[in-house]
Amino acid sequence: MVRPFSALQKEAAVIRVLRAKLHGLRVTGADLHYHGSITLDPEHCAAAGLHPTEFVDVWNKNSGERLTTYVIYGDPGSRCCVLNGAAARTCQEGDELILAASCEIKPANLYSHRPRILTFAPGNEIDQKLQYDVFKSDRFEYDFRITDLGEPEQPVSVHNYANVDLKAIRSALEEKGLERDAIDAFVARYLTR
Repeated sequence: MVRPFSALQKEAAVIRVLRAKLHGLRVTGADLHYHGSITLDPEHCAAAGLHPTEFVDVWNKNSGERLTTYVIYGDPGSRCCVLNGAAARTCQEGDELILAASCEIKPANLYSHRPRILTFAPGNEIDQKLQYDVFKSDRFEYDFRITDLGEPEQPVSVHNYANVDLKAIRSALEEKGLERDAIDAFVARYLTR
């Protein structure tokens, strides 16, 4: 017979949650003969809060391949993403990856837990700096929202368009003389659904 959790058991339980994520990072290389790991730009890691030797889950959006490896730092500013060792067989240069680091916390700590999420443009430039927030609402004990850390007044897209560079689109529209309000309306209508 399975017994339900008591209040004390629920309080003591921990759950595995997202701590940091790089979404849409493109593979820049693969080195089968290097010790296993994933080599990342330390500037990207610092922005997301990823540490050297930290384990990350790696999900290849192109092939569906999933693996776990650890982070090592490449050259700052290089925008590199190199899969090493056996992981090198799971990707092609240009493949889009999602990297996720996790941690274990008690559910009550979800309210103060703030995972950092970076999305990337096609050249591995950081496109968006986001944060996931869990809060208590009238409807749910644990509700959820996404906060844009870079431009809080901008609508937040939950889609990472693989071949769309929002910064370049904004810049091109500004060059054509469109006002910021018109550009924001365009982005909200067509690119943040």
